[in-house]
Amino acid sequence: MKIVFLDTKTYGEVFDKSVLERLGETETYAITNANETLARCQEATIIITNKVVIDVNVIDGCPNLKLICVAATGTNNVDVEYAKSRGIVVKNITDYSTNSVAQLTFGLILQLLNQTAYYDQYVKNGSYAANDNFTHLGRPYSEIAGKRFGIIGLGNIGRKVASIASAFGAEVVYHSLSGNSRQEQYQQVALDELLRTCDIISIHSPLSAQSKNLIDFSKLILMKPTAILVNAGRGGIIVESDLAKALDENIIAGAGLDVFEHEPIAQSNPLLTIAHPYKLVLSPHIAWASIEARKLALQKIYQNMEDFIAEHIQ
Repeated sequence: MKIVFLDTKTYGEVFDKSVLERLGETETYAITNANETLARCQEATIIITNKVVIDVNVIDGCPNLKLICVAATGTNNVDVEYAKSRGIVVKNITDYSTNSVAQLTFGLILQLLNQTAYYDQYVKNGSYAANDNFTHLGRPYSEIAGKRFGIIGLGNIGRKVASIASAFGAEVVYHSLSGNSRQEQYQQVALDELLRTCDIISIHSPLSAQSKNLIDFSKLILMKPTAILVNAGRGGIIVESDLAKALDENIIAGAGLDVFEHEPIAQSNPLLTIAHPYKLVLSPHIAWASIEARKLALQKIYQNMEDFIAEHIQ
């Protein structure tokens, strides 16, 4: 049995090939380009992919393939229906990054509210040493306590963010894109109401037909001019050119993004050239990737493989 992991670089230093080798002959590649995928997978029984696309051509070209392990929650890079029609099982992983994403979400929020980068540089560049006052109030910052905190998507991550926001003293409301009505401790509101009334809005939804381009300029203009918007869900939910315009025109006070429509971010992305960069905090899709989260994800991948082998191969 041959195992092929196509993009180990996405897991960094926590990846340990020897764990996979306990299950079978293993080949690993740091990165796999589209024109390399088929050649690398042709003899594979199990393919592990984080972001490498496994389409009809790859599936048809791998006669021994029995299992595709997606090293993430989203399976949009795999033609799942076609794989199933060929009797190939597709397994993803869930619930490995809840704490990691929630923590980074508040990292973005706190940097925006506290203006951490500005004050850090104020001290380091000598301005504080030259000040005639014990403090410096160059940029006001505000507290989470007492704010209305809106969450779009109340899954496991959304609930974790909600609990932290509540601990800070915020009033939490949420909007469910699925339309499902569940018994939650937080009030569910319509999207437009959430946008109009919330001081902090945090997105934790998957990318779907309902969420694609959900937050465009017509939605951004509903928000308070003092509000901030954070997206640690999926790129493509916010129309990035509209967000850049809203920040430049002071429609909203700030935004924090960990995800983008195209990743890595395009050099031409208008968010990189906004008039007031301090209003925007960006991170390169790292919310999921704490050391602990990556280790847990790898454990779940291994468990998926072990369970499949026990049931289907041995």
